[in-house]
Amino acid sequence: MSRILITGATGFVGRAVIAALRRDGHILSGTTRQPDLGQGPKGIPLYRIGGLGHDMDWAPVVAGAEIVVHLAARVHVMKESAGRTKTNQEAGNLAAHMAVNADGTRRLAEAAAEAGVRRFLFMSTVKVMGEETVSMPFTESDGPAPEDAYGVSKLEGEAALTEVAARTGMEFTVLRPPLVYGPHVEGNFLRLLRLCDRRVPLPIASIRNARSLISVGNLSSAVAVAAVHPAAAGETFLVSDGEDVSTPELFRRVAGALGRRARQFSVPVPIMELTGALIGRSGMVKRLTRSLAIDGEKIRQKLGWAPEETLDQGFARTAQWFRD
Repeated sequence: MSRILITGATGFVGRAVIAALRRDGHILSGTTRQPDLGQGPKGIPLYRIGGLGHDMDWAPVVAGAEIVVHLAARVHVMKESAGRTKTNQEAGNLAAHMAVNADGTRRLAEAAAEAGVRRFLFMSTVKVMGEETVSMPFTESDGPAPEDAYGVSKLEGEAALTEVAARTGMEFTVLRPPLVYGPHVEGNFLRLLRLCDRRVPLPIASIRNARSLISVGNLSSAVAVAAVHPAAAGETFLVSDGEDVSTPELFRRVAGALGRRARQFSVPVPIMELTGALIGRSGMVKRLTRSLAIDGEKIRQKLGWAPEETLDQGFARTAQWFRD
């Protein structure tokens, strides 16, 4: 049993992580940016923070913690003012991500080490590896090649944590998940659920790719193991459900979980990608057509972790939440 601080405790992943750690009997506390919460999930004490930038004083938050699980991050690309050029938008977006995901992580890690925290678990992303796999899934030995502000800032956060750990002797562990789905999901997967539920015909039938995913339940169980396992110290792990699916198969199985039949028709992938480039949606189309798969064998072999639910079980839980 350990005293564990979870940043981003009231978020989509944070709530599931708290449930997993609570089952293991740990003493928990968390952080949130929501000012109107009396207590966190499962009644844990919460520290209300204004942000994760350079002016955040972490000392009173990490005091007494033995392990820090750092989930809070700047994830979504914010809309910039219409008068700015694309180059300026990208530069501003990168700076905003770096301030939180890299500099903010460094400051938290330094405060944690100074407070005597034993281990720091950092939630990174497969996007530090790149946006596409061609012939083989990513493994931990592959070199990083992030392409967007989020991936770049998360890689810099990993580097900052590694440097602080080497200098102070604090243990660290990094997890790199792919797309996370499950009850209370937002973003692209919620849009996918709505499209499947409305039975919108989609031009995806000709796509032949492979993409890894992880349910929030499986990710939280991996966190619960990696946060305390002795063999996780100093390690980076890719983690997934263990079953890769093509885009058409993903839509079919999610639609099936909703009790719907997916409606798909064929458009050649090059035409889809050309159309995406012409309308300014190239990134979105490539996420649909390209592969992004990972090999999660390392965490299974080294820590003995295995997914608690299958892909279809995860889809079923997500669909039930969506219906409710």
